[in-house]
Amino acid sequence: MILAGGSGTRLWPASRRARAKQLLPLAKGGETLLGATVRRARTAVEDVVIVTARDQADATAAALPGVEILAEPAPRNTALAIGLAAVHLAHRDPGAVLGVLPADHHIADEPGLTSTISRAFAVAESDPVICTIGIRPTRPETGFGYLEIDVAIKDAGVAPVKAFVEKPDVATASTFIAGGKHLWNAGMFFARADKILADIKRLLPDTAAVLDDIAAALRDRGAVAAAEVAAKRYPAAPSISFDHGVMEHTTGVVVIPADLGWNDVGSWAALRDVLGTDAEGNTVIGDAIVLDAGNNVIATDPGTVVAVIGVNDLVVVRSGDAVVVLPRSRAQEVRRVVDELTRRGWDRYS
Repeated sequence: MILAGGSGTRLWPASRRARAKQLLPLAKGGETLLGATVRRARTAVEDVVIVTARDQADATAAALPGVEILAEPAPRNTALAIGLAAVHLAHRDPGAVLGVLPADHHIADEPGLTSTISRAFAVAESDPVICTIGIRPTRPETGFGYLEIDVAIKDAGVAPVKAFVEKPDVATASTFIAGGKHLWNAGMFFARADKILADIKRLLPDTAAVLDDIAAALRDRGAVAAAEVAAKRYPAAPSISFDHGVMEHTTGVVVIPADLGWNDVGSWAALRDVLGTDAEGNTVIGDAIVLDAGNNVIATDPGTVVAVIGVNDLVVVRSGDAVVVLPRSRAQEVRRVVDELTRRGWDRYS
């Protein structure tokens, strides 16, 4: 199952409500992030299901014809999205094992990912656990969540997760790196569908009630009826992430440490690691004239050109009817622009 319903506000203005981050051609070779995720998933499994928002379903289907899509009628975060997929898969196969992958991540070591996914499926199939993949950290990153284990990463094969730690400050993240017992949380989960549904029922009863109604309609009257029930029940359903609602409170969570060249492509600055840089440290998407400038990220739509002269360490993006310019060190703050657009009622730009 591929989670593909996010808005990607940190990649505004290229990512908008009508053009989601995962459908942008930001992977190497001009591949979309979602297309790359589907391709990688199919190296490990045959059946792939994309869960996305209803208003993104047509664009997703056009970009990836032939891939099964479950469309959510309203955004209610990842606990309900994962539960919806678990309901549909458990209906087809009571013993189904579900692997959850985010749609918008970059993986440099694709064979390594295939091998790790296969291991995670094997663990989840043989034990009543939720298995996740943890990325060995390379820097004290404050934009990621962390997984704490009891053993040194270098000695871990499949290790129990001791604690989840949300985005720490720099000092805490540095302590994690030095201690050697923390991994980046990559948001990849593997478990039997019935295990996921049982955990949701125990920990998130209001969410489970919505899923129970959808499951009953699916069982008794089919997929069309299930979609109709979802449309009625989703708007009032709780909005909570799978991490906060389930993973941080359930038992039997284990992690496989991995080095995969992973990047969550969470900002324009992250594209330096995904796409590389030129001799001056610039990452350029589209047509750009760059004179006496270094260490910038510059992006523009086809048929347009951006020129920069004598500037360093900036993000400069022109997409559609909008332009953003800011220091590369503050790339995460692009989401503030989207918040401000909403506050001003300028939804046509978001």
